[in-house]
Amino acid sequence: MDSYCSSSILLKMSREQLVVERTRKAFLTGSTKPLKFRIQQLQCLLRFITERRKDIADAVHKDLYKSEHGTELFETLGLEGDIQLAIEKVWEWAAPRPVEKTLLTISDEVYIRPEPLGVVLIIGAWNYPWAVTLKPLVGAIAAGNAAVIKPSEISSHSAKLMEDLLPLYLDKDLYPVVTGGVTETQELLKQRFDHIFYTGNCTVGKLVMQAAAQHLTPVSLELGGKSPCFIDKNCDLNVACRRITWGKFVNCGQTCIAPDYILCEASIQSRVVEEIRKCIKEFYTEDPKTFKDYGRIVNQRHFRRVVALMEGSTVALGGDRDESQCYIAPTVLKDVTGTSTVMTEEIFGPVLPIITVSGLDEAIGFINEREKPLVVYVFSHDKKLIRRVITETSSGALLANDCLVHATVSALPFGGVGNSGMGCYQGRHGFDRLSHLRSCLIKKLNMEAVNSMRYPPHTAKKMGWVRFFLFNQVSVCRLRRMALLTLVTVVAGFLVQVKKRKQMLHYHIITHIINY
Repeated sequence: MDSYCSSSILLKMSREQLVVERTRKAFLTGSTKPLKFRIQQLQCLLRFITERRKDIADAVHKDLYKSEHGTELFETLGLEGDIQLAIEKVWEWAAPRPVEKTLLTISDEVYIRPEPLGVVLIIGAWNYPWAVTLKPLVGAIAAGNAAVIKPSEISSHSAKLMEDLLPLYLDKDLYPVVTGGVTETQELLKQRFDHIFYTGNCTVGKLVMQAAAQHLTPVSLELGGKSPCFIDKNCDLNVACRRITWGKFVNCGQTCIAPDYILCEASIQSRVVEEIRKCIKEFYTEDPKTFKDYGRIVNQRHFRRVVALMEGSTVALGGDRDESQCYIAPTVLKDVTGTSTVMTEEIFGPVLPIITVSGLDEAIGFINEREKPLVVYVFSHDKKLIRRVITETSSGALLANDCLVHATVSALPFGGVGNSGMGCYQGRHGFDRLSHLRSCLIKKLNMEAVNSMRYPPHTAKKMGWVRFFLFNQVSVCRLRRMALLTLVTVVAGFLVQVKKRKQMLHYHIITHIINY
């Protein structure tokens, strides 16, 4: 009878629910906690990336028409670096972290202990189907979590490859891959997780957060937004436009941190257009449609969405398109205003609007009137101007005189603020984001006389002692340095005394010989 009931319950459970139940059961065995196991899984993930590089490139080419070297540069190379860093540093990241003490806790053990959260749901995006899906997984594994991986169904070839091959390298119970579309994602979001990591757009981000609230599940949302790019009229326009052209049209503009629009003075708008024209020709030839390193829009729905955003604006260069191939040429729009259609949402395509402003003050005002972006870009030789942009705007990141490359610095947190997201990851930041930083204090059952000041009755005298002991911070590192300095001083003093005694001994010996 019990067996029959169990079978009936299993039949009523969805595939997604069964996967999550199995993953949680595997996590509760404690197998993810030993650092040796985490490192072994990270090594397997690295082996997957290196051994299957060609398969990954083929899948990305089918999804986004990206070249093999382009996939290596923008997908797998960064993943390899992240994994190698985690393998090297996980012992350090996972170690207990001493904190400053008060005089009340001077004899106690006080530290922070990073612990796994549990089972993490990772919902990936289609624009970089490997990097944005597996980078959070690196942090999840390093932190000792289990993870359910949901690649985007839009990049279908990459999702299928991930489903087929990843279980051959990672523990299939602890790191299962679930494929499917909206229905499968909604079913996953009904389950209880210990953290949800979502990369995508703001609309879906709100739905993810709403679903997570049912279980009080914390979330990391990497959302994007309209990242502005201010060009100072006195900067080197040739170099600035070269870097902006690269950052904008990589992956056919489908990059969350791509410069979304340019802000510049009207006096340099024509020069900016001309410099970008030269760079497009240099990077992608006269005919980008036939060039192997120029991609495609991911599908026809997104193709039509990007084309619709261009309506009502003046095309300064480019504008060619072919719906049958989801091709849109690198395009620049001029004389755009804040109310133009192209300014109503993140473009996420190879279309770059130029908005003219009277100067830096108007540019900063324009940025601050809108939702906080994922990145603010500024191009200028003037350090004071750059500092003004830093202090007077807010964004997930700020990058001066280049595009995209801040995302390659593992020591920097990658994430948004406000409408562009919450939470961050990359390197140690990803480890900490997917860990519970547990506060630990271990006291001894002695020195009870010291504790008497906190016991009733509460008197003014006791309060004076409490203030003294509570508000005097003691740095463990400083105490160690002081102890070391004291030891060095004592040893140095001892050596000086020994030297003096030797000198006196030599003096007495010589005097004795002379007198003799």
